[in-house]
Amino acid sequence: MPPEGAATAGPTRYNPPPMSNQGDRFRTFEEFWPYYVKEHSKPLTRYFHFVGTGMALGCLATFALTRKARFIPVGLVAGYGPAWFSHFFIEKNRPATFTYPLWSLQADFKMFEMMLTGRMDAEVERVLRESEAAKKSAETPSPNGDSTTAESSERKTPNPLAN
Repeated sequence: MPPEGAATAGPTRYNPPPMSNQGDRFRTFEEFWPYYVKEHSKPLTRYFHFVGTGMALGCLATFALTRKARFIPVGLVAGYGPAWFSHFFIEKNRPATFTYPLWSLQADFKMFEMMLTGRMDAEVERVLRESEAAKKSAETPSPNGDSTTAESSERKTPNPLAN
């Protein structure tokens, strides 16, 4: 079995965001955060994000000190490149940036800070534990006696990475 966070062969997975009560968008950052954490469940994905965010912040600081505009696009590539690589090849999901650009940026900085302070692994465990508990409590017997979950009734988004 490959080490946790390593890329594996096989079909990619796509976990669509949970649906809020008002359509398919999150209403608050607090609703978005658990989704974001689940999309970064592998330690290697978080490491790539941490390195990318650190490089992007370094480029931003360099731009602020030198006023050389070339550090802006370099910072964008340095920040998003490792993060997107980790989503496509390690986590095997779609970056949240594509659907939720501002909340994703806010969450990147929150995750960066939590990694700096050594709290992110515990946060991932907490979110995954709560998600699993919610999934179990959402199971309800259907009229014919089968178990169905709230997740099975969600609208599924096709995987843009699948062939």
